[in-house]
Amino acid sequence: MSPTPTPLQDFERALDELEALVQRLEGGDLSLEESLGAYERGVALYRQCQGALEQAELRIRLLADPADPCSAREFRADAE
Repeated sequence: MSPTPTPLQDFERALDELEALVQRLEGGDLSLEESLGAYERGVALYRQCQGALEQAELRIRLLADPADPCSAREFRADAE
């Protein structure tokens, strides 16, 4: 059994895959169907990366000002 990847590893993997998809799309060698599939996957990866970045930002805010109840509440709500 392999260990569960960390959120940072998930982010890095998603970003690498997204970059590879962009290169394939920019290459212009994909069919229309392949391009649409790659674009759909790219949107999903972008959203995954965006969510990970938002979580990281909340963690940083919480670490910077642990007394701020708004940051702590947002972090706990998103973690569920």
